[in-house]
Amino acid sequence: MNIDRVEFLSWMERIMKRFDILAGDIENREKKRLSIDGEELLDNQDVLQMLKITYRCLQRYRTIGKIKYFTISGKVFYKSSDVHQFIRDSYQGGKYTPMKESNR
Repeated sequence: MNIDRVEFLSWMERIMKRFDILAGDIENREKKRLSIDGEELLDNQDVLQMLKITYRCLQRYRTIGKIKYFTISGKVFYKSSDVHQFIRDSYQGGKYTPMKESNR
């Protein structure tokens, strides 16, 4: 199957236009990412994946005040810096120290 040069260039031009459209879509999504005061907001799913914990464990950390959060229209959000601070507080001197609950 032979494709002449003109047809090949035509297809390549279409592909490149599509790449440009996709690149623009990616940039728009990054700009639309939720943020407050220029700081990225994370939802429950983002934090669960970042910390590799269960929903119940995250809920427990919220309840005992170990991780800061706030709600917008009933949805829970976390500031990226608060999550990173939680991680730093959980690791002291290179060793993991599990969060202790006062109610247990």
